[in-house]
Amino acid sequence: MKNRNIGSQPATKEPVGLRIIGGRFRGSKLLYTGDNRVRPMKDRVRESVFNLIGPGIKGTHVIDLFGGTGAAAIEAVSRGAAAATVIEIHLPTAFLLQKNIESLHLSGICKLQKTDAFYWVKNRQEHPKDGIPMLVFCCPPYDFYHSRKDEMLELIGSLYEEAPPESLFVIEADDRFDFATLPVPAEQRKQRSYPPAEIAVFSK
Repeated sequence: MKNRNIGSQPATKEPVGLRIIGGRFRGSKLLYTGDNRVRPMKDRVRESVFNLIGPGIKGTHVIDLFGGTGAAAIEAVSRGAAAATVIEIHLPTAFLLQKNIESLHLSGICKLQKTDAFYWVKNRQEHPKDGIPMLVFCCPPYDFYHSRKDEMLELIGSLYEEAPPESLFVIEADDRFDFATLPVPAEQRKQRSYPPAEIAVFSK
């Protein structure tokens, strides 16, 4: 089906140990089966990303477009984000994601949307409230930047246009993606390489 963002092949791989690195839930473990549809950031990469984000995370509303395990959104809440919306279309993955949210008693502030990220961005009823900055994580299957390049750029661009001032964006791709196509000039984004991941962080 053309518009299903389910990721890579449904094989399994050796599960990696997932835990929250910082904040009030530091050390908490998250469920992850090793399914290839999910590509969680390794602990060291996630720690580096949050170091790049810095204190701007405080009070933001997280939008995690390709939620997977929920590690990015939960880490953000652990470090001071006010709320999170996590989008995940693959139902078995969403089931474990919901369990990760519930295990930390975050159901009140972390909302799971079991839908397609592209559809959600175009049709969502949830918009920034009272100028609260957003923290957007866009960490899709890397092939989306090629097989669905125009859709990806439209998705990032539309969220950037709507985002209140001081919103933050974290874009994860691989080295095939041209980061110059993002809606900010090179001097306004921080870019780091953690092969095979390439990470860009920028603010509005």
